Amino acid sequence: MHTSLSLSLSLTLTGLALTHLGCGASTEGPHPQQHASDQQAGAEHDAVRGALEQRLDAVAQRAVDEHRIVGTVMVVAHRGEIVYRKAHGYADREAQQPMAVDTVHRFASLTKPIVAVALLRLADRGAVDLDAPVTNWLPEFRPRLADKTSPPITLRQLLTHTSGLGYRFAEPADGPYHKLGVSDGMDASGITLDENLRRLAEAPLLSAPGAAWNYSLSIDVLGRVIEKVTHQDLESAIRNLVTNPVGMKDTSFIATEPSRLATPYADGKPEPVRMTASFQNPFAASTVDFSPGRALDKGAYFSGGAGMVGTADDYLRLLEVLRTGGAPLLKEPTANALFDNAIGELDTFRGPGWGFGLIGAVLVDPKLAKEHASAGSIDWGGAYGHTWSIDRAAELTIVVLTNTAFEGMIGKYPHEVREAIYGVLR
Repeated sequence: MHTSLSLSLSLTLTGLALTHLGCGASTEGPHPQQHASDQQAGAEHDAVRGALEQRLDAVAQRAVDEHRIVGTVMVVAHRGEIVYRKAHGYADREAQQPMAVDTVHRFASLTKPIVAVALLRLADRGAVDLDAPVTNWLPEFRPRLADKTSPPITLRQLLTHTSGLGYRFAEPADGPYHKLGVSDGMDASGITLDENLRRLAEAPLLSAPGAAWNYSLSIDVLGRVIEKVTHQDLESAIRNLVTNPVGMKDTSFIATEPSRLATPYADGKPEPVRMTASFQNPFAASTVDFSPGRALDKGAYFSGGAGMVGTADDYLRLLEVLRTGGAPLLKEPTANALFDNAIGELDTFRGPGWGFGLIGAVLVDPKLAKEHASAGSIDWGGAYGHTWSIDRAAELTIVVLTNTAFEGMIGKYPHEVREAIYGVLR
């Protein structure tokens, strides 16, 4: 098992291979008691890592053997050190191609925190005001309520999914998003982002901005704002604002090495079903429409909410930056705000004990939520079968990617992974 990500890149994980330098040189060896203490600590550290490896290996292999997932990559960092980094199962089952730790995955909603961080970086620079209306940058984007009024929507409300917008998959098949042909950002719609936003603005708002939480296309809207502010396409802006500064070399909107891209599957019996070029997977009120080829389509618009691809290593780099204070991307107060509930008492579909922040769900009350993680932990997932989490109090960062929707996102597997990790690293 690898003990690091070859993190001799621009990012150094806190606590990794620290060198302790004294004020002056000394030729004395360590005191015998100190030496014994160090040996004991080292043995305990190895025992913990061994127990974690054994548990996570068993969880992953069981999920593969039971045909709940096809393949998975897990990377876990504790106190800045990589304590687990392994792949299990297949990237392509039919071709018998094993999953690898550097396999590239379609991120789906793992895209959202990347784009959100880009916007927050612009806010830190004074280029945008999160409490300003989106019409400052997109003057024609004026969705209306049922009474035909068009209330202002702020960038902050878009970040926190309290804008009144929604998703097509979350409404019945005869809903307005379906009728207007709004794309959720993962299908081969053949339209531009501007056209999708025009259609989105034609649909009635689900609520007054700030009045309710609804998971939504709001980050796609913010992607267009970023383009307007930076005068760049979203791919270039994200590269300059986020991925290049932290060395996320495999993260982009287009997969540049198709042979490394995981084949996507959907839940099925007796085993997951290989997704076709256009695949509808039942979810919520209707279906999530997947077009896996979008990851290779240079003509597809850049979906800020669902369009990126990348690796587990890359994503861990980003999350560790956020866990440890935000540098070199965000000011420390901005990074700290990511772990605060930003929606008050509004309900989300996560249930009691959960709120929502600027990039993901926020655990407000672990006891009420029946979670092992600490209060203030944040997490989210991606429809192709992924989850991520940051537990600052436990100094714990977790990235779990699979190629199986939706088991890898909301099935037994991510729950079993968390149980295994917190069973060792409490």
